[in-house]
Amino acid sequence: MREILIVGGGYAGFYTAWGLEKKLRHGEARVTVVDPRPYMTYQPFLPEVLAGSVEARHAAVSLRRHLRRTRVVAGTVTEIRNSGRTVTVRPERGPDHQLSYDMLVVTAGAVTRTFPIPGLGEQAFGLKHVEEAVAIRDRLLTSFDRAAALPRGPERQKLLTVTFVGGGFSGVEGFGELLSLAAALLKHYPELDAEELDFHLVEARGRILPEVTDEPGAWVVRSLERRGAKVHLNTQLDSAEDGHVVLSNGQEYESGLIVWAAGNASNPIVHNHTDLPVDERGLLVVRADLRVGTDTEAVPDVWAAGDDAAVPDLAAGRPGAHTVPNAQHAVRQGKRLAKNIVATLHGRSTKNYVHHSLGVVATLGMGRGIFQYRRLVIKGLPAWLMHRGYHVLAVPTWERKIRVLAVWLTAALYGRDIVSLASVQRPREAFVSRGNPRNSDEPAEMKAR
Repeated sequence: MREILIVGGGYAGFYTAWGLEKKLRHGEARVTVVDPRPYMTYQPFLPEVLAGSVEARHAAVSLRRHLRRTRVVAGTVTEIRNSGRTVTVRPERGPDHQLSYDMLVVTAGAVTRTFPIPGLGEQAFGLKHVEEAVAIRDRLLTSFDRAAALPRGPERQKLLTVTFVGGGFSGVEGFGELLSLAAALLKHYPELDAEELDFHLVEARGRILPEVTDEPGAWVVRSLERRGAKVHLNTQLDSAEDGHVVLSNGQEYESGLIVWAAGNASNPIVHNHTDLPVDERGLLVVRADLRVGTDTEAVPDVWAAGDDAAVPDLAAGRPGAHTVPNAQHAVRQGKRLAKNIVATLHGRSTKNYVHHSLGVVATLGMGRGIFQYRRLVIKGLPAWLMHRGYHVLAVPTWERKIRVLAVWLTAALYGRDIVSLASVQRPREAFVSRGNPRNSDEPAEMKAR
């Protein structure tokens, strides 16, 4: 039985495995997915997880539940050696081990791009995984609780100050949703005033949302500013030590919550730890049919898709163009990849990946959004409804679609859930400090009794 090994269980990896399960004949091949997380994160829902509009677990799709005929290996691939047809896997516990393959699919996904900015590693949250989205939401809710118990002053102001770095889709959607949540929270905190909220969006370029044209991007900036946000264009984060934000435009302030959403970088596994061909950006060189290699020479039995692959964009109409790293492409590349792998196993010819963009749509908070398809631009509530409609259809499996719709319907009737579970990040703290009398605040004579 042939071994098909998929490195990475994100969009492209999940849809490749899912498609292979449907198309492979019984006993024809065994499919293995290697990923450190046991689920695929549906990243377009992360901004709504921030705002509490989508339950965190509903933004994740279990690999083991939905890939029922695929072997799932929990671990991180640290090296790919195609010369020996092996990958090295590092589990969370135990020694590294090797897995062999007959056919390799690399869909490892990108990692968050960071820079050596003082304080960034100690203070900032990323926005790429569901755990990070939950932690950001809990931090904001906890900050509101703490600020309400303090008098006006620098400490209270720091708790109510939020900074997002990065003006791409991830940063702008997360920023807009968290701003919407903060505004909605005020009615539950009569001790706080709207003018105390201080939200900053920092972008190094002269505009945000590069996927849309200039005028819609400028409209989004104006919309955020009308809601009280401060948008800093052509500005970089210079320092964030102890929450003290220093911007390249000379502005300084204290921020209790810092979120880094300044783009992606190629996965170090692909960039540094493989003998497969990579380009100057550290991405795998991929043909239009998703085989690794060039048009003149392909690497036998090796395929790639998603954020780590430089996939030619045949729909762009210009030579040298590559598909942008987004979910719209990754999902469709995974589906095409599964079909092409099965075609080769059955002796048929492969087909090139071609996808014409369906447009871009972004949420900017409850009831606010923007959509653009070529020259057609839709703003406000209609765009927000289009965003929700598209993504509830796009999230894989009916089980997840129904769960998400149920949460939205409940929120429409009863509003958002504003409970913070920040203590879940320290689950033993209550037991150690209160449940164990040795660590309680009781007097020594009471402990002796």
